Amino acid sequence: MKNLIILGAGTAGTMMANHLRPKLKKSEWGITVVDQYKTHYYQPGFLFLPFDIYSEEQVKKIGRKFIPKGVKYVQKKIEQIFPEENRVQLEDETLDYDLLIIATGSKIAPEEVEGMKAENWLKNIFDFYTFEGALALRNKLREWEGGRMLVHLTEMPIKCPVAPLEFAFLADSYFKEKGIRDKVQITYVTPLSGAFTKETCSTALGYLLKEKNIGLEIDFAIESVDNENNLIIDYGGRKIPFDLLVTVPTNMGDEVIARSGLGDDLNFVPTDPHTLQSKHHENIFVIGDATDVPASKAGSVAHFEAETLTDNILLYIQNKPLKPEFDGHANCFIETGNNKALLIDFNYKQEPVAGTFPIPGLGPLKLLKESVLNHWGKLAFRWIYWNMLLKGRPIPLVSRNMSTKGKKI
Repeated sequence: MKNLIILGAGTAGTMMANHLRPKLKKSEWGITVVDQYKTHYYQPGFLFLPFDIYSEEQVKKIGRKFIPKGVKYVQKKIEQIFPEENRVQLEDETLDYDLLIIATGSKIAPEEVEGMKAENWLKNIFDFYTFEGALALRNKLREWEGGRMLVHLTEMPIKCPVAPLEFAFLADSYFKEKGIRDKVQITYVTPLSGAFTKETCSTALGYLLKEKNIGLEIDFAIESVDNENNLIIDYGGRKIPFDLLVTVPTNMGDEVIARSGLGDDLNFVPTDPHTLQSKHHENIFVIGDATDVPASKAGSVAHFEAETLTDNILLYIQNKPLKPEFDGHANCFIETGNNKALLIDFNYKQEPVAGTFPIPGLGPLKLLKESVLNHWGKLAFRWIYWNMLLKGRPIPLVSRNMSTKGKKI
């Protein structure tokens, strides 16, 4: 009996367990998933939680229920990976593996910026990339009467690169509905040279910020937070005041990657961007936010990666060449407020362009164009996530590699 271990039971790890269990003979391969947490969070829902669009119950479930039969689930902390010895040390036991899939995700690291995680953390400085942060921010916004709100991005890469902008757009709508928009000054602060991470998006969609009277501060590389005077300060000495700071801190890979000596400076694992095999250990594969591949750290990317990785795991077992197939495909709904959203579809080489999705020429969804239908598509994704994506079921009409059909390239 050979052993395949999946580290992490988040989106990517759970999908891989569901993809691989039916394809590997139980008499030949045992599959074990290891994760220290009991709860599985629908992380895209954290964006909606601060605005009371989603409830707490809608963004979390018991993780074990999504692990398929025939897969062993171990709820323990992962202490260290020993790749030269093909073993994983847990808090109180050791597991040996023949194949390892690292799906340990990424986490926020506010402590990387001086003063960010200090006395004002979750008081007037909040994140919305964690359940705790989003919930605390919801409670703050319910009682907040206005002032200077900064929506701030520390550095790339981050999970779901469009989420900070979505937050700014939703905040605009939220304060309008509360009747206090005129009392709130919203400013979007980014280290990038434009609001969107993709140049074509910045060019095509820059009007949204002006339309919603949202200020923009670009090229802001934060050095510290002055908690006494409520300022963020960049390395050039530029200072921006705030009453409420909603920040996306540095995102880093799991600490176990650092302890195991497997990651880069941000604890992301060097990974072949097309095969998803570790660059340094041939029997280790990496998926989702744990990789260093230059694709978005988003659920749709993990979904597309999982299909390619499943094929490559099977090829590796058969001693056949791997498919260098993954093209960085991502599609993301971008909430723009007022019950509308945009949809973008792109990959490593192709930036987002206008067109139709998923059926070329028909849609029904429009790319790079605001619509109510796109908004409902975003909300519908939560059902798709719990009932199809996590369980490894194919999503009709959506291919793993980006199609150029129906797009204005």
